[in-house]
Amino acid sequence: MTRRLKQLQSLLQHSCNLRLSTVINVRPQGPRRVIVAVATAERVPVESDQPAYPAHTANRSSWLCRDDADRERMLDMEARVRPWRQMALAILAVAIVAVGPWLGWWPLLFLIPAAAFFAAADHFLTRVARPELVMFAAWIGSEVTIAGAVSLEGRPGVVALSWLAIPVITLSTRFSTRGVIAGVAIASALVLTVGFATAPHTVLNAPDLVLAPLALVLCVAVLSTPLMHSDIQHRSDAVIDQLTGMLNRKALGARTHELAQQSAVTGEPVGVIIADLDRFKRVNHTHGHAVGDMVLKEVAYLLRKQLRAFDLAYRLGGEEFLILVPGSDIEHTAELAERLRERIAANPLGEDLVVTMSLGVGASARSERFDYNAVFAEADAALYRAKRSGRNRVCIAERDEQVGPGASETGALLPTAGTAALA
Repeated sequence: MTRRLKQLQSLLQHSCNLRLSTVINVRPQGPRRVIVAVATAERVPVESDQPAYPAHTANRSSWLCRDDADRERMLDMEARVRPWRQMALAILAVAIVAVGPWLGWWPLLFLIPAAAFFAAADHFLTRVARPELVMFAAWIGSEVTIAGAVSLEGRPGVVALSWLAIPVITLSTRFSTRGVIAGVAIASALVLTVGFATAPHTVLNAPDLVLAPLALVLCVAVLSTPLMHSDIQHRSDAVIDQLTGMLNRKALGARTHELAQQSAVTGEPVGVIIADLDRFKRVNHTHGHAVGDMVLKEVAYLLRKQLRAFDLAYRLGGEEFLILVPGSDIEHTAELAERLRERIAANPLGEDLVVTMSLGVGASARSERFDYNAVFAEADAALYRAKRSGRNRVCIAERDEQVGPGASETGALLPTAGTAALA
C-alpha cells in the first residue's frame, strides 16, 4: 500500500466492506430515503509528497473547438482519418516517384517532415490541454510541406499547385468553421506565394495558373463543410445529452475501449469517478422540473470546468454522472473527486437552493490493462458507501493486494464536516 493511501486512510471516519462479486455495470434501483437538511461541506486538507492533480478552471473552449464535445469529435475523427492520411501520403510518394524523371526527386524529402508532423501530433494529442492546436499545427506543416515540394518544380503548373487542396478536405472533419476559414486562408496564401515566388512573370501573364487552384481549394472547403455538419448533427443527436451538452452513455463504449487499448501499451492507470446528486428528487418535487433541469445544466458546467481537455464527463442518466480520468491513479483521482464535490457544494444555485454530490472513485492499477467494467463496479460500490455514510462525500474503492475467493475490499473515505444524517 502506498504512502499516499495510508495518508488518505488516516482521515477515515467510517469504513465499510466491499464484497467482490461478478462485475456488472447495471445498478439495482432501490427506494431512496429523503433527508431534511443539506449541510455545507468543508475541505479536509491532505498532505502529500506527490504533485497535486492539475486544476483547470479556465474556459476550455478555443477558437478551433467550442467545447469538449467538439474536442472529442476532433479526437475521434483523427483516429478515423489517420490510416487514410497515411494512404494519401503513400499516394503522393508514388506520384512523385512517377514524375521524378521530369521533376526530380527532391520533393520526396518533404514527405518525411509531413509524416513527422502528424506522428508528433498523435503523440501529444492526449498530453496537452488544447489538442486541437497541436493538430492544426500539424495540418499547417503538411500544407507547407506540399508547398515546398511544389516549389522545387521551379515553374509550378495548375496540377502541381492543386495538390494544396488535398489537406483542405480534412479541415471540416476536425475543426469548427473558424478552423476551416483559417485553413482555407493558409492554403490560398501558399498557392499565391508558391506561384509568385517561383514564376512571377508567368503567373502575371497567365493568372489561371493560380486562379484555378484557388477555386479548387475554395470549392473543396465549401462542399465538404455542409456534409460534415450533417454528419456532426446526426452523431451529436446520438451521443450528446441534449439537456447538459455532456456525452451520454452511448458515447462511453468507444472511449473505454480506446482507453483499454492505450493502457495496455502505455501502462498508465485510468481513473473512474461516479457522481450522484444528493436528494435530487426533492429538488424536483419542491421547485419543479424546470428548476431541476437548470440544476443539472449548472452542475454539468461546474464539473467540466474542473477537468483537463482529455478528461471526459458523461451523464449516465437522471442525476448521475461519470468521469473518465486517463493517466490518473486512485490517489489523484480521489483528489479530483474531492475538488468536484467542494465546487458543487460551494456554489448555491439560488437563495434557498443548495445541492451536494456524493462520489465514488475507482482506478486501474499502473501497468495493468484498464478493465472498465471492473473499475466501474468498484467505483459504483464506493458511491453507495458514500451515500450510506451520510452523503456529500467521496468514497474510495481500494483493491486488496491479497484478493482471493471471498475476499473483501475496504474503502477509504474523504470525510466532510457537517454532513447531514440520513432520515
